Amino acid sequence: MPRLVRHTLLILVPVVAALGVAPFVYGNHLLLFNFIVFMALAQGVNIIYGLTGYLPFGYVGFFGAGAYGFSLVVMHLHTSPFAALLAGGLAAVLLGLLLTPLFRLSGAYFSIANLAAALALLQIVSNPTLEGITKGPYGVSLSGVFNPTLAYNTALAILAATLFLVIYLRNSRFGMALQAIREDAISAAMAGIDVVRARVIAWLLAALIAGLTGAVFAWYISVFYPETVFSGEVSIFAIVFALFGGTATILGPVLGVLILYGVYNAIGISTPQYFQLIYGLLIMGLVLFLPNGLVSLLRRWGIDVP
Repeated sequence: MPRLVRHTLLILVPVVAALGVAPFVYGNHLLLFNFIVFMALAQGVNIIYGLTGYLPFGYVGFFGAGAYGFSLVVMHLHTSPFAALLAGGLAAVLLGLLLTPLFRLSGAYFSIANLAAALALLQIVSNPTLEGITKGPYGVSLSGVFNPTLAYNTALAILAATLFLVIYLRNSRFGMALQAIREDAISAAMAGIDVVRARVIAWLLAALIAGLTGAVFAWYISVFYPETVFSGEVSIFAIVFALFGGTATILGPVLGVLILYGVYNAIGISTPQYFQLIYGLLIMGLVLFLPNGLVSLLRRWGIDVP
């Protein structure tokens, strides 16, 4: 059986099926929705960082762009939510194109510049002078399209498409080219790989995932403030989840979200002081003993984790 088909049947189908059935057996719909959102975002980070080595501290900028792209189209053009979803994804891709010059930077310089761009976008959309367009700092209300059940199912479809994309990249020549670029861009270029083109494609794919996720998030909650969809915690959580599970893998980010976001909801809300201690210890242990994530531990035990 081809690896792409095997990975689809063993990872994508069980994850999507479990999250599809979960609302019927567990009452906290919002929690399940957030699991879907962070799984998609962690896989987006996995594409741009795990496969190319660029760490996007400002990844939330694409999430916020998608949320506002969706909202503006709904508020001013009164389109259907599905057309607005496409607008949200397009807004994030356009932002990604605008930020492609950042690839002239590397390492921490790229990460900080990316974060600065996300913060700049937050200041723009929350500007009181733009209240007539973006509602400024006073928040967006989309009660006319509020439909959490349909939004949940759409988010699940976005996650399924995201997982399939990552599975494809892990089993395709293009994905191998991205990993070669991550290891040594100069050698990859000498081997005939168009480094700039490959990086930009990965960047835009990651932006599209975050944009669609931000759009469906705006649809699901329908009322939010700029600080909600441009919160730095979105980037931090997505990056930490991906790193904790293991980047450049299919299953790693999924495991990271299930474990860390599960811990966060189990103890982080009721007893935040203990959560911060436990979370810190988990991250320290990861950095010291498992720099390649949980997947590396499973592989040491002889378990083949894709």
